[in-house]
Amino acid sequence: MKENKPKILVLFYSMYGHIYRMANAVVEGVREADGEPVLKQVAELIPEEFWDENIKKAKELMKNISVANPREDLKGIDGVIVGTPTRFGNMCGQMRNFWDQTSGDWMNGTLIGKPAAVFTSSATQHGGQETTIITTMITLLHHGCVLVGLPYSFKEQMTMEEITGGSPYGASTIAGGMGERMPSANELKMAKSLGKHFTAIAKKLAL
Repeated sequence: MKENKPKILVLFYSMYGHIYRMANAVVEGVREADGEPVLKQVAELIPEEFWDENIKKAKELMKNISVANPREDLKGIDGVIVGTPTRFGNMCGQMRNFWDQTSGDWMNGTLIGKPAAVFTSSATQHGGQETTIITTMITLLHHGCVLVGLPYSFKEQMTMEEITGGSPYGASTIAGGMGERMPSANELKMAKSLGKHFTAIAKKLAL
């Protein structure tokens, strides 16, 4: 890490663009905290012939985002922030596929002592956001990471003014049953705050 400017991998999967928007807010927070964000998406597993029009539109927005290499991209970083939509209370298959290919880094202890955080989305307010974050954190703990959440000092998660994502475990957004709801300003603010908070901790851990 140069001049205490941590290199933070923001690793995400997004089918309809919700997690992509949250990831961009996380990146903004990392930059504001004087970190060096590296935004990468994991490989798609769904054949293009099965994409609907909304998926095609989202993929067009993300076409210039590099696809992460599970054997290379965990090396040389100072922390990782994972963004995954909820799939039955757990990370999506595309994200699972990435981490299932990281046994080499697990054996070498590449991420031991480095911070990690998670953000997510779900179709409904109680659609598994918290379990997705927590179960994803189990994988990160196996890699030896130091987990970072979103403390209650970030009061946006406690608002009663709107239905919103967010918890002490991490930032999140509610997408709607048909993916019709994009992240609100409140949810994007929490994602940005997660990036800033995470980067501040990464700097401390690197001292």
